[in-house]
Amino acid sequence: MSQRVLSPRLAGCAALFVFASTAWAQPPIAPGAAAPEMAVTAKADALPPQLQDFQAYVDSARKQFDVPGIAVAIVKDGKVVMEQGFGLREQGKPQPVDARTLFAIASNTKAFTAAALQMLAEQGKLKMDDRVIDHLPWFQMSDPYVTREMRIRDLLAHRSGLGLGAGDLLYWPPTSYTTKEVVQRLREVPLATSFRSAYAYDNILFAVATLVIEQVSGQSYADFIRNNIFKPVGMDESLVDMTYLKPGMDTAIGHAKFNFKELKPVPPMAWSNNPGAGGIYASVHDLAKWMNVQLAGGRLPNADGKERRLFKEESQKQMWSMLTPMKIGEPPVPELAAAKPNFAGYGEGWFLSDYRGQRMVWHTGGWPGMVSRLTLVPELKLGVVVLTNQESGAAFNAVTYRVLDAYLGKDKTDWVAAYAAAVKKSEGKADDSWKKHEAERDKNSKPSLPLAKYAGSYRDPWYGDVVVSQEGGKMRLRFSKTAQLVGTMEPWQHDTFIVRWDDRSLNADAFVTFSLDADSAIREVRMQPISPLTDFSFDFQDLRLTPVKVDTKEG
Repeated sequence: MSQRVLSPRLAGCAALFVFASTAWAQPPIAPGAAAPEMAVTAKADALPPQLQDFQAYVDSARKQFDVPGIAVAIVKDGKVVMEQGFGLREQGKPQPVDARTLFAIASNTKAFTAAALQMLAEQGKLKMDDRVIDHLPWFQMSDPYVTREMRIRDLLAHRSGLGLGAGDLLYWPPTSYTTKEVVQRLREVPLATSFRSAYAYDNILFAVATLVIEQVSGQSYADFIRNNIFKPVGMDESLVDMTYLKPGMDTAIGHAKFNFKELKPVPPMAWSNNPGAGGIYASVHDLAKWMNVQLAGGRLPNADGKERRLFKEESQKQMWSMLTPMKIGEPPVPELAAAKPNFAGYGEGWFLSDYRGQRMVWHTGGWPGMVSRLTLVPELKLGVVVLTNQESGAAFNAVTYRVLDAYLGKDKTDWVAAYAAAVKKSEGKADDSWKKHEAERDKNSKPSLPLAKYAGSYRDPWYGDVVVSQEGGKMRLRFSKTAQLVGTMEPWQHDTFIVRWDDRSLNADAFVTFSLDADSAIREVRMQPISPLTDFSFDFQDLRLTPVKVDTKEG
């Protein structure tokens, strides 16, 4: 069984080795039929010489990383110098990607959430250093001190003490919990470090931020973003939830590697119970407007000569100030050495680092079948956004760095080849990990109990119930609140099983280990993703499942 997949869904965690990470990428697979060529919106002479072959370069990235469609927008000095689509909205279908094709931008939504809170602060409806319990009195973390001291600003900075992706299974894959129920369950999610002591990317605190925005504004998150950000910026096509998508709209379809190898479309997903972490759909046409407002310090375009602002310059300064320093790792391959920054950290909804001596403000996003990157170089008044409909961070990085090099006057680097080398290395490590599991396996071992004895309901304090049952001669495992997490369990060794999910696009099969007490009764169940490349939001390792005792008394 190959383990050659990296799915950076929900991931804004890092597009590079820079932040304890991975080379987010997919293995190179032979591409499908060639896509129709799209025209560049900008005049060719508006682009630096290094981008005159940009069409061919992006197509090479698509082919290398097996990405059906990519959209790119570049802004410079307040003008849109390019907005272009490459390839197809859906593999095997003729509709091309264009500048107005909607993609899920996932964690690039976080910058909108941060802006919304700063705008509400400017209106006097909250202060960024208010305690969360000042606005949500029922809010609780697992530690009373953190509950008491958590500030609005902390919700945006990944420094709460939660572990990487902690609690993501409460809404990922989509669950039946409401946003409030997700946040209420935070009180059971354990902390991994002390408060404000370390960086660990999370999504769940943006659900808290969502509720704060709704509480103080009196509007739903979607309505607030639509009325207070999209409309003034002119983002007329952007949506806060895929439930607004209608048949016939210019929308990209995401693609994932089923069974770790076969590229197929995946259905659109609604993330209604944590929209502030990643709910927006947008086009590069609209995001070019967003980038220009950001690069203008919050100033909006105006036709009458009067200054209009989305937010004050001071608010932007706060969003772009480092709150949480981040460790800088070594590049996974020598070809990526030039991308290693001198500093790295997180502000309010933005990553902060440098590249070739220039400050960068940026973010990434991952979704079922779609990943993206938006990058700003403030001192150059430069912005580039890359949206894709496949789970290959290697593609969006290769395209982004070609644009950055062009505007920095640097010689061309073959970033496609550099990221392909990183992909190959990460695949090799994943394969080695699987081989190690196989080598350590006792193939002659058998489960301690008859299979029927493993059936039952098991409960985790923060997630809820997971059920093991026997159906048609097979052992089945299902997460009670997550429709997609249903799979078949097969014995691996001793009291450890492998669950293989029915949805083969998840790439998140896991070990399931039952611990027995001295009387051979099941005491606890633990889970662990099999592949090191499984998306971190499948935080199975954080579950502490114990049997749900059934009361057999009557009356």
